[in-house]
Amino acid sequence: MPLPRARFLVVLDADSTLIRNEVIELIADEAHRGSEVAAATEAAMRGEVDFATSLRSRVAQLEGVPLGAFARVLARVEPTAGAQALVAAVHDRGGRVGVVSGGFHEILDTVAPSLGVDVWRANRLAAADGALTGGVDGAIVDADGKAAALSEWAAEAGVALSRTIAIGDGANDLRMMAAAGLGVAFNAKPAVRAQADIVVGPVDLSQVIPLLP
Repeated sequence: MPLPRARFLVVLDADSTLIRNEVIELIADEAHRGSEVAAATEAAMRGEVDFATSLRSRVAQLEGVPLGAFARVLARVEPTAGAQALVAAVHDRGGRVGVVSGGFHEILDTVAPSLGVDVWRANRLAAADGALTGGVDGAIVDADGKAAALSEWAAEAGVALSRTIAIGDGANDLRMMAAAGLGVAFNAKPAVRAQADIVVGPVDLSQVIPLLP
């Protein structure tokens, strides 16, 4: 469903940005492979490996995790401090909030609406016979996919790219941040801080509110 017209658009990454967790690591804990997946996630966020290749290899470690485990994973997800305040402030000023994630719809479909997010996009985990197969359904949301989502949502809401804000922490957020009118590094890796328009130090999304148009 197209977004209503808006004054501006704010698009956030999910893991370690909108929420404090890296969801793939929480799911990996269910397979007792959390430490291996955490190390691979860190390398991908630093930009040391191709994101799509890394994601496929990490998701392969999730094979056999029962779908019933998602309730336990969701119970461990923690919104980042200030997330709801930022969303409310954007709405109060006539803006819209999108979230685009290299994570998973299986979690974001619950978390995003609970925080008042208007539109979101993420990867989908393949499943069969009540358990994960270790694969990803459809095209992977990578750096290009994130930038494309920002542009698409801005067009649907009638917002010029100059009136968009992109907030992220990892290397796969850089193209989205470069496409936006303002790229904000939040809780970010050094390479992301170096290339962002502005760096927010405290891990509190309400610190972004003064940047809103």
